[in-house]
Amino acid sequence: MSSVLSYESLVHAVAGAVGSVTAMTVFFPLDTARLRLQVDEKRKSKTTHMVLLEIIKEEGLLAPYRGWFPVISSLCCSNFVYFYTFNSLKAVWVKGQHSTTGKDLVVGFVAGVVNVLLTTPLWVVNTRLKLQGAKFRNEDIVPTNYSGIIDAFHQIIRDEGILALWNGTFPSLLLVFNPAIQFMFYEGLKRQLLKKRTKLSSLDVFLIGAIAKAVATTVTYPMQTVQSILRFGRHRLNPENRTLGSLRNILYLLHQRVRRFGIAGLYKGLEAKLLQTVLTAALMFLVYEKLMAATFMVMGLKSTRKH
Repeated sequence: MSSVLSYESLVHAVAGAVGSVTAMTVFFPLDTARLRLQVDEKRKSKTTHMVLLEIIKEEGLLAPYRGWFPVISSLCCSNFVYFYTFNSLKAVWVKGQHSTTGKDLVVGFVAGVVNVLLTTPLWVVNTRLKLQGAKFRNEDIVPTNYSGIIDAFHQIIRDEGILALWNGTFPSLLLVFNPAIQFMFYEGLKRQLLKKRTKLSSLDVFLIGAIAKAVATTVTYPMQTVQSILRFGRHRLNPENRTLGSLRNILYLLHQRVRRFGIAGLYKGLEAKLLQTVLTAALMFLVYEKLMAATFMVMGLKSTRKH
């Protein structure tokens, strides 16, 4: 129990949250472009920079940062939960010994499940707020009108029921393999580099963070597209089954995507996603490692965690 409630786990969680917020703020416009490409199927522009130029021209200079606060709030909570759970479970299981790739994958998977169940309502709300006021090409999308985070929660519960806050939970649970794969590769690459040197440079951390996220994103991207559509929840689709997030809806959306756009349709927006998520993850891990090391040094403590 002391390992779960330890100061060290708290430092990991805060460092992870601060790292993710810093990185997402820097690369937020790329995430805006990715989300538009995933949700607005009839948008003709295919490249990230063209979509961003369209958004700025049609909706204003600050439009790429629309929905920044709810996204950052959700991300901060989400990464705090994930890093805290991941490092607490790792401390309990590893108990001062060297970890393995298999253990990192299992711990990452469990941490991901806990994170999804606790934070999905925040992601549903921030997805809708981020797309509110957007000029869509797809006439099947129903517009929203929320005044803020609290009002969005209120309207969704009132109009769609409380379970709508967990729209996209099923694909999100499948997507826990994304951070699990990411952390498995990150920890594995870090262990390999630390065998050859005593300390990793900033460039080392940035590169292994980027590689780990690139692999995880490419493997799981089609399910991320379905997740975004379900979280947005404003498409007039599949009227005979309104239980968004069910396996039937996931298969329906995947089938519709392939039928309309071919297999490539499952990867629409991947360029923007890879740019955003790889750079964000790399910067996040860099800030996380540096902040964690600085905190332990200032407090005069030494991490008991072995990689």
